[in-house]
Amino acid sequence: MEATQAAAVARATAGEHDDFRTLVERHGRNVFRLAFRLTGNEHDAEEVVQETFLRAYRGFRRFEARSQVGTWLHRIAVNCAMDLLRARQRDEKAESLDAFEPGQAPHQVADRAPDPERLLYSAEVERRVANALRRLTPTERAAFVLRHFEGASIEEIRHALGLGEAAAKHSVFRAVQKLRAALQTLVDPMR
Repeated sequence: MEATQAAAVARATAGEHDDFRTLVERHGRNVFRLAFRLTGNEHDAEEVVQETFLRAYRGFRRFEARSQVGTWLHRIAVNCAMDLLRARQRDEKAESLDAFEPGQAPHQVADRAPDPERLLYSAEVERRVANALRRLTPTERAAFVLRHFEGASIEEIRHALGLGEAAAKHSVFRAVQKLRAALQTLVDPMR
């Protein structure tokens, strides 16, 4: 399947717009999911997806056929999301990190309605996770999302973020430590 996609990239490079459309249809949902997890909202995720495929289209000549198309697109998406997050940090330094609105982060709906206490607890967990993710550096957030939401290996994270193996592992480790610290009081309320 990946050889077929590499061939589609080669044809898209030669100007075949249908092959580019095929790549967008094949990878668009995964790129959006990654972008949403990195940015935390749908509007920014859509912007990242558009920028990702625009950069991919412009950069087909730099695509190395030895790598996977999905990994290449993930790297572009991570870079676009990190660029957006850095720009937002510069533009919105004065905004409070505690201004999280419930419902922005993705969550799963249970089969039956949970009791109100459980709903409150879930909302608090969701709020704290979202706040903790916002406090991570863009590299830590990207590494954490790739590892724990996307199931990427350290090798894939390394390639997607342009890091060495030790730096990729360390970024995931730091993100986990920070999230663990942020959520500790939910697990151990006596702290």
